[in-house]
Amino acid sequence: MKHPTRVIALAVAVIVLAFAVVLATQIGADPSADSKASALVGDRVPEFSVQTLDGDTVTHADLAGRAVIVNFWNSWCIPCHQELPALKRFYEAHAGETDFLMLGIVRDDTEDAVRDYVEAEGLEWVIGLDPGSEATLAFGTRGQPETFAVTPDGHVVAFQFGPATESILGRMLGEARR
Repeated sequence: MKHPTRVIALAVAVIVLAFAVVLATQIGADPSADSKASALVGDRVPEFSVQTLDGDTVTHADLAGRAVIVNFWNSWCIPCHQELPALKRFYEAHAGETDFLMLGIVRDDTEDAVRDYVEAEGLEWVIGLDPGSEATLAFGTRGQPETFAVTPDGHVVAFQFGPATESILGRMLGEARR
């Protein structure tokens, strides 16, 4: 071999180039993207049943005919506390609309803590308890808060992982009403 250093240099260059191509294809890939999406978007709302604080039962069938915002939360969740003012203002703006429903589903919490929190904060929308986590699992939630928008014909059309703002909630409701 007349020029072994050229062969070695060429091999190193090929390896560096291959590594650069691999890195370039991964730029912009968000490793947390899966946590910001829901596999339910585009599908029918899952079957679920929760008991409300008033003792009634709300199921997936009860959502039919209305644009629905479903918000998963609990009383000890700091991001849920941060989101609450936006939820309250949003609900107040839409509470009188007959084609609208907002359902809060409480996960990983005690009924007493939820009742105390709801009373202290003056929450007026429907609050359902999910002590067995059946609704939580059906929606495929991974944390709280998580919010879903459901169309009057029962399709999930939008999802928010983490605290929602009034603007986000408004966009979600608009998508549910299309």
